[in-house]
Amino acid sequence: MKTLLSITFALLLAAGPLAAQDNTLAADGISAEEQALLDEEARLDAQEAANETAAMNDPTAPNPAPAHPELRPVLEDFGGEAGLTALMETFMAGLIADPRTGPFFANSDQVRVKRQLVEQFCVILGGDCTYTGRDMKSSHRDMQIGRGDFNALVEVLQVAMNEHDVPFAAQNKLLAKLAPMHREIVNK
Repeated sequence: MKTLLSITFALLLAAGPLAAQDNTLAADGISAEEQALLDEEARLDAQEAANETAAMNDPTAPNPAPAHPELRPVLEDFGGEAGLTALMETFMAGLIADPRTGPFFANSDQVRVKRQLVEQFCVILGGDCTYTGRDMKSSHRDMQIGRGDFNALVEVLQVAMNEHDVPFAAQNKLLAKLAPMHREIVNK
């Protein structure tokens, strides 16, 4: 379907002025019909990504981002979604630099991992975000993560939170919600 839309869009562009005669051009030079095709292609891409993520999830795994609306004030202690985004930059840099965790992240899609961590932490802390990642069991299945590896990640996260002046009590509230996930992440 995506290919068909791409071909149709290419044909519309190739047809030039004749195809655009019946459509009023938008301010950016795209006709309403072309914009509708672009919108439909984007919708299909998003649906395809959601379906792929759902298919890769383990139906027996716990929710990786359970919402805790009562923690909304804690989210503010992190600086909201923007603060979480800044935190993830520091966190990922620390994970890559640490010899204990670096091998797990060096060849990963770091942009995606950071985005999904922001989403996950935001949802857990009662924010208005949506987690788009997989469950923890499916995400870490083939990674051979030991308890020491998990603990090293938590240490790097704590250092990053300290660097961002996240209050100790707020750190502990988040870590208390994340800690049980070790059962799905540690697999060695």
